[in-house]
Amino acid sequence: MQIVETTNEGLKRAYTVTIPAATITSKVEGEVKKIAPQVKMPGFRAGKVPANLVKKLHGPAIHQEALNTSIREAMDKLVADNALRPAMNPDVKLTDGYEEGKDAELTVSLEVLPQIEAPSLDGLKLEKLNVPVSDEAVTEAVENIAKQQQRFETKDGEAADGDQLIIDFTGKLDGVEFDGGKAEKAPLVIGSGRFIPGFEEQLGGTKAGDERTITVTFPEDYPAENLAGKETTFDIVVHEVKAPAESKLDDDFAKELGLESLEQLQGLLRGQLEQETAGLTRTAMKRSLLDQLAAGHDFPVPPTMVEAEFSQIWQQLVQEAQNEEDPAAALEEIEAEKDDYRKIAERRVRLGLLLSEIGQANGVEVTQQEMGMLLQQAAQQYRPEDRQRFVQYVQQDPMMAAQLRAPLYEDKVVDFLIEKAEVTEREVTREELQAAIEADADGETTEAKKPAKKAPAKKAAKKDEAAEAPAGEAAAEEKPKKAPAKKAAAKKDEAAEAPADAAADEAKPAKKAPAKKKAAAKED
Repeated sequence: MQIVETTNEGLKRAYTVTIPAATITSKVEGEVKKIAPQVKMPGFRAGKVPANLVKKLHGPAIHQEALNTSIREAMDKLVADNALRPAMNPDVKLTDGYEEGKDAELTVSLEVLPQIEAPSLDGLKLEKLNVPVSDEAVTEAVENIAKQQQRFETKDGEAADGDQLIIDFTGKLDGVEFDGGKAEKAPLVIGSGRFIPGFEEQLGGTKAGDERTITVTFPEDYPAENLAGKETTFDIVVHEVKAPAESKLDDDFAKELGLESLEQLQGLLRGQLEQETAGLTRTAMKRSLLDQLAAGHDFPVPPTMVEAEFSQIWQQLVQEAQNEEDPAAALEEIEAEKDDYRKIAERRVRLGLLLSEIGQANGVEVTQQEMGMLLQQAAQQYRPEDRQRFVQYVQQDPMMAAQLRAPLYEDKVVDFLIEKAEVTEREVTREELQAAIEADADGETTEAKKPAKKAPAKKAAKKDEAAEAPAGEAAAEEKPKKAPAKKAAAKKDEAAEAPADAAADEAKPAKKAPAKKKAAAKED
């Protein structure tokens, strides 16, 4: 086999590889011997079919498999002999004119990972913003649960804002009932805003036993085309008027929730609040850590990795823009900021490579037990009959396994760095902690993630959170990298925690297409 380097510029490499015809022929002969005992042909005993007939019967398939195997082995040798660390799958092309019996000539182009020296961990300084959970916050959490569990008691008199009605309704378009516009004894809370505009407002002042016909216009964006923007009538029968019942926050209330006492409920909620604030604290520390790493390191990164990362960010942004009230305007806004997002993709890849190098240099790893747990958790998203097949697929595909491992690996590297840093602690309120995170996300502490000034708040948050999430474990595995599977831009507070691994009540008349027959009059 002959390997000739044709390009060596920066991170780009290119080679021509010649695989001798004899190598391919040898593999063909080996495959013929391997399958011959299994070939059946009239006139021959099992396993006694001559090799030339086996070739005649299965020749093209055998040759193709032999050629593919030869190319894979050639790529392995190319990588090993040149000590290459491919950033992504090499681009391998078989030159025109190849036919069986000839040498196979390949052109190979790829990008390699940059050589990165593990940085010194001296001088890392972080501030840990602690938020004590107050009794008032716990009480507020209990009250919120009480609101969600709101009970209503029958009352005499007219319905007022906040009261619940039990009604029958029948919707008609041009005097004819339409599908999904009918329900019996449906609950409706006046002022909840869960029915289409104008529906609830017209039922204020009704009493049990009242019958009323109201006129409402469905929203222009209503999914059912026959109703979108159309004026309709609803015949209403009011069965009951109910007023909100006072919820007593006591042991009986807790027992209704399946707990033993109010104290137990308060303890559970305190634990949840502490977990939430601990997550926000870690988010703030991680963002500060990534800022320090990004500010202290600037090295070239493979363009193909940046492009893959950018594609993930862009795909998510376009998808979200299409769900905006004005998709065209939203697309125009993100299009104007395209260069900013590409810079963010580059930052993410660089941080991912840097974290991977730090992890390797300091023995950070994901154990087999941890990987097994990740695999089982990921398999749960599939149907029971498909889970084992998914597990086998990941086990046989190193790149897929690396993708799955990447988020946990990054978290472990970040935790390692936090342990090594000089950490000072300061007690703040939850509002102050949230403000600190948002200030960081708004680009006030780092130029590297600064969004376009005119971007809407939602889009700006997406941009900044994308900058927070490094591109995972690409260098740690030293495997050709696929485009990341995880979304590039998650919600603001989770983005710093979730890397991109390359580097889803009450009845309501509606905006969404009805899933049940009576849902067409409801707004989800």
